[in-house]
Amino acid sequence: MKANKKKRFITTIDAHKKIIYKIVNSYCRNKEDRKDLEQEIIIQLWNAFDKYNEDYKYSTWMYRIALNVAISFYRKEKKWSVKNDFYSEDSIFSMADEDKNETQTAMDQNIKLLQEFISNLNELNKALMLLYLEGKSYEEIAEILGITKTNVATKISRLKLKIKKEFQKK
Repeated sequence: MKANKKKRFITTIDAHKKIIYKIVNSYCRNKEDRKDLEQEIIIQLWNAFDKYNEDYKYSTWMYRIALNVAISFYRKEKKWSVKNDFYSEDSIFSMADEDKNETQTAMDQNIKLLQEFISNLNELNKALMLLYLEGKSYEEIAEILGITKTNVATKISRLKLKIKKEFQKK
């Protein structure tokens, strides 16, 4: 029975590993921190695996756990670190090819500006942006973050306005 649980867990993690990588890369700059956070997320997912409610999509449940672990990790590291090592330029939003045409370069500048904006957000808003950019519906985001759909819509609308203002400044 324990071997069956382990096999199901590994299969499930493998099927949804992109969720872990997106969150880890969004919250950590340092390679070692990313490894630590990834390991901590997997440990917490394993500990909670028996409590998974099959009425919900596994990806939603996984996002919720992974984001909570990442936010706790972020807060812990922020307290002990003089320099904020979170949010990497080599994260999921990066595009670092040497030979790019002018259009690609302009696009890269916009992505970098978006990275900077996101890196300055608090934990909740960073999670909101990550899920929104992932294409999650407001209902899914609300379920993952444990806030109302109206709150999600309001916060995303405000974040979009802030992003627009940031892009107009540059």
